[in-house]
Amino acid sequence: MAFALALLVALAIDRWWGEPRARAHPVVWIGNYLGWVTTWVQHGTQAQPAQPDMPAFWRGAVAWCVGAACVAAVAGVLQIALLAMPWWVAGVGLGVLLKPLLAWAMLGDEVRAVETALGQSLQAGRTRLRWLVSRDVTQLSATEVRESAIETLAENLNDSVVAPIFWFVLLGLPGAALYRFANTADAMWGYPGLYTGRNWAWAGKWAARADDVLSWLPARITAALLLVAGGWSGLSRAGALATQARKTPSPNSGWPMAAMALNLGVALRKPGVYVLHPQGNPATAVHTVLALRYASKALLALVVCAQAAMILVAFFNKGVTP
Repeated sequence: MAFALALLVALAIDRWWGEPRARAHPVVWIGNYLGWVTTWVQHGTQAQPAQPDMPAFWRGAVAWCVGAACVAAVAGVLQIALLAMPWWVAGVGLGVLLKPLLAWAMLGDEVRAVETALGQSLQAGRTRLRWLVSRDVTQLSATEVRESAIETLAENLNDSVVAPIFWFVLLGLPGAALYRFANTADAMWGYPGLYTGRNWAWAGKWAARADDVLSWLPARITAALLLVAGGWSGLSRAGALATQARKTPSPNSGWPMAAMALNLGVALRKPGVYVLHPQGNPATAVHTVLALRYASKALLALVVCAQAAMILVAFFNKGVTP
């Protein structure tokens, strides 16, 4: 029951108060650790290695494991301390700690901000999109800017909302914290080659694969939730989901993005890399509004399912406890 309450508390805080300040944000702390240890991880890394750079790989793996262990241990200690209190106190405390590990309100606000900026000018839209994506935005058209924002919404619905909640339901606060560590490490290190003057092909490989593993099931759950949110129209397109999802280089991000493209009936593309649902219409401002609506419905469906599962477990445990 404490975990069921914690999820509601976390989402309420997210809705009404948003993100904590940077100095008090656990994900910022994780980023600071990863940034601090990057110098050691990259020590001696070659810009263009002629063969697999195993020393860089193992340095990245060790740094990841040390950071992940510390994050999970701290979260576990805090959870044990809270669960020693009355269930409603534990629920509120866990909810406060869970909130920084998920970010739905900020994600929606940033996508709306891109659409608002596009209404002012194409350059304003590109500039605002740069806050959300790492790709080069200087040559994107208005349609491509909007497509990128919708893709980011779908992908981060998994990374910033569904996956943390999934791991919280499964493993409690340590599970959600571990996932956010892995996802942040992938965002900072998980590049297939050169990025900002450093070669992450081997140094970041462990971080990239760890995130792939932890995101595998949540990404597919996110895609399913989005299709359900689309009603009969979305469910009728489920047969095309796997084909479209596999067009992206990532084994996971393509699933929620493809589900969103099929739901909206639009093409979503990364120029020179992939096109999802190529026969779809160009994305318009109306599609951005619909995308946000589908994502909200998907989150609601997830919360209902998660709450039902946790309450059933609570009653089952109560029934079997002597």
